Amino acid sequence: MDGHEDVTRAGYDGAVELYASLFADRLETRPFARAIVEAFARLVREAGNLRVADVGCGPGHLTGLLGELGLDAFGVDLSPGMVEHARRAQPGLRFEEARMEALPVEDGVLGGVLAHHSVIHTPPGELPGLLAEQVRVLAPGGLLLVSFSVAEGTEPVRFDHKVAPAYSWPVERFVEVLAGAGFEVVARLVHGPASERGFLEGHLVARVVR
Repeated sequence: MDGHEDVTRAGYDGAVELYASLFADRLETRPFARAIVEAFARLVREAGNLRVADVGCGPGHLTGLLGELGLDAFGVDLSPGMVEHARRAQPGLRFEEARMEALPVEDGVLGGVLAHHSVIHTPPGELPGLLAEQVRVLAPGGLLLVSFSVAEGTEPVRFDHKVAPAYSWPVERFVEVLAGAGFEVVARLVHGPASERGFLEGHLVARVVR
């Protein structure tokens, strides 16, 4: 792993209990974010391939939600501490320690990938490679839901996240990167700040084009 992944892994290993408590409600207090996850799950169900990866799953709260929404969900995370917690909290689901850039999944088998604020620590120049890995594991027509902090302007902006350095993205710039990786954006949602940092929150649902 390179430097930014070492920092991110160590940061989240030290914040397991905090994150587990913050997100235990599975987005019940964040209705817009929960609604887009529910819409994503419905689209995946309608397409018929229920196997979904929650990449950067953290303590497993949304992996559990995806399971409740009728999907065959499993989680992967860079942090062994997060994976250990998720396995205890969700004993009926599978969790593995892995990088989002090297998923332990065969080619073209998933109906969906959820990346809920899990790509924000990836430097902008490395994001296309991460997205290429999501394309690899998705079946033709498979869906990605990616959520992120929104920036103004035309380029991503680095900011000091509490756990590790992170990047906010202009929505249209993120759409361009997705298109370059082989995705077509089919839905977008931008809503008000979800934290004291004051960023708008962006969500993009994109379909693999191949």
